Amino acid sequence: MPGGAHEYGVRVPNRNTFSSLAAARRRLVTRTVHAGWRWVQRSGAVTAERPGKLKFRSIGTDTKLAFPQGTVFGEPWIELGNHCIVGEQVTLTAGLMPDLDLGPDPILRIGDGVVLGRGSHVIADTTVTIGADCYFGPYVYVTSTNHSYDDPQEPVGKQWPRMEPVEIGPGCWIGTGAVILPGARLGRNVVVAAGAVVRGDVPDAGGGAGAAPRVVRRGDAAAGRQPPLRTPPPVPIPAGMTSEELLALAEWVDEEPDAGVR
Repeated sequence: MPGGAHEYGVRVPNRNTFSSLAAARRRLVTRTVHAGWRWVQRSGAVTAERPGKLKFRSIGTDTKLAFPQGTVFGEPWIELGNHCIVGEQVTLTAGLMPDLDLGPDPILRIGDGVVLGRGSHVIADTTVTIGADCYFGPYVYVTSTNHSYDDPQEPVGKQWPRMEPVEIGPGCWIGTGAVILPGARLGRNVVVAAGAVVRGDVPDAGGGAGAAPRVVRRGDAAAGRQPPLRTPPPVPIPAGMTSEELLALAEWVDEEPDAGVR
């Protein structure tokens, strides 16, 4: 073409050249984003040397909470042992809600060498103990609290919950999606299958599996739950009772084991 770019020796990039440049830019952006996220993960991880805003009662040597963390509160009543790995989005809580005074003793104890898989929850409204060298798969749920449903006419969420201590012995393997319910006591080196629901006692080197729900109790407007519950209904906290009064009451009950038997 007279007067065109080729006549004057000017090279015009073709479409493939522009596509290659765009692809190179996309690769550069992707690498930059990934490198930036890895930096954020390293910087946001919690250790004994870099606890950030989390003020745990204790956090052991070489223990690390991956970033981003899940919900964490009640840290002054949480003890983390040495060489623990806490995955991303793991929830660790002590107490029913933040900013409660839970007394002088720890509520949640995690031993040395424990691994908590991504997205797991450990909810310690009363004492929860996890022994050394326990390995949790992703999305394990451990709780010391359960809803009560004594009154069939009252919404379950409005009824006072029940709390029972949970103890998981050393060396246990808890599979993905397992649920450990209040009052569970697992011995040493117990294996809990993925998706299992565990309550009660599991002996040393035992195993737990399965979660087959069935109707075990029905509500009757006149007679209440049928068959009747095996445990007495929880007593709501009286209105106006302070945390100091609650702690004093708990200490008195501990000192008088027969106080609740009448």
